[in-house]
Amino acid sequence: MKNIIKSVKGTRDFYPEEMAKRQWLIEKIRQTSELFGYEVYDGPCLETIELYAAKSGEELVKEQAFVFPDRSGELIALRPELTPTLARMVAARQNELTFPLRWWSFGPFWRYERPQKGRSREFFQWNIDLIGVDSVAADAELIAVAAKFFQNLGLRPDQVQILVNNRKLMERELNFIGISAELRPAILRLIDRIDKQPAEAWDENVLKLGLLPNQLSSLKALLANKDLWQRSNELLPLFWQLEALGVAEFVAYDPKIIRGLDYYTDTVFEAHDTTGEFRAILGGGHYANLVEDVGGKPLPGVGFAMGDVVIMLLLEALGLIPEQKRSGKGVLMTVFDSAHQEIAARIATHLREAGLQVILYPEADKLAKQLKYADRIGVRCALVIGPDEIAENTVVIKDLATRQQESVPMQALVERVKNLLA
Repeated sequence: MKNIIKSVKGTRDFYPEEMAKRQWLIEKIRQTSELFGYEVYDGPCLETIELYAAKSGEELVKEQAFVFPDRSGELIALRPELTPTLARMVAARQNELTFPLRWWSFGPFWRYERPQKGRSREFFQWNIDLIGVDSVAADAELIAVAAKFFQNLGLRPDQVQILVNNRKLMERELNFIGISAELRPAILRLIDRIDKQPAEAWDENVLKLGLLPNQLSSLKALLANKDLWQRSNELLPLFWQLEALGVAEFVAYDPKIIRGLDYYTDTVFEAHDTTGEFRAILGGGHYANLVEDVGGKPLPGVGFAMGDVVIMLLLEALGLIPEQKRSGKGVLMTVFDSAHQEIAARIATHLREAGLQVILYPEADKLAKQLKYADRIGVRCALVIGPDEIAENTVVIKDLATRQQESVPMQALVERVKNLLA
């Protein structure tokens, strides 16, 4: 065992039972996305580093992206996020597409980070965006998509909340307390990390930027004001829209929600479990200039991304992941002995051509061992054909659920098996 090569740090193996859970999650994502009229798309896993340098932010590009030179010397990145790729794809065919676009995707991403609970270096992520509409209604729709997804998973508002803020509101408020435009990006980044640092360390970092003690006090009061949204011309109608969409109970205002990526320009949001045990479940917001920044015409959009790690940890903790049972729809075609290998293969082929899932046992072995294998892999029935069955042109069907068996004429086999599996 000590000679087995280990997997790369921060990656995961998906054995069939884990893969079944991931497929279940993807299906929930697909159902929710399509419920709101979104179409599936995807992009490449490799992009030039310039794409992310254009808008993703210095931290992601310099510290989190897996970057390597290809054989020509060009710097290539394993995609750490999808929104820049989406912007590039839209810009490439901007004159051909019909707006507004509603697109979603689910695929693998990579970030060079220290693996820990809720965070890995390789992860799978749901991305969903509405592009071409610069309205509060668009922001509300994406938040409603997230809330509906939580409902479809069986999550309640007392278990998960979508926390909302607005960058324009925060810019105005920071300006009001005398924080210069030059300092605001750094202050916003610190606000985004306020829950990741001890309070004293955070205060010290703010003062190091040049704020006066009274400005620090005003800033902390601002971040504690849960009614601040009522001063926002963007957030007031947003909450009215969310009420109309029937998801308002899943949404709350939080002035500390900023989102670290540089391309967000307006409303931003994150979903968190109410206990605070886990990292953010998903995050997103409104962006105004992303398509333009990668060479296209100005085009607004709103979207969010959700990794698979935290949501599955939360669902597991709450007991909301259903048991992933074997399908029970398959058939095992046993092999009586080596002389009957060919006829077993022909029967398996005949059933597959009729649309049935058939597992052909790969060798002649003891029948008891083959039936035990059928039990363990969860198929519904096993088929047996030996010398007596060949002479009578029949096949024995063993129902592994009821432990009963019957002899069926060969010409009626397909119909009988289909009825059994229905």
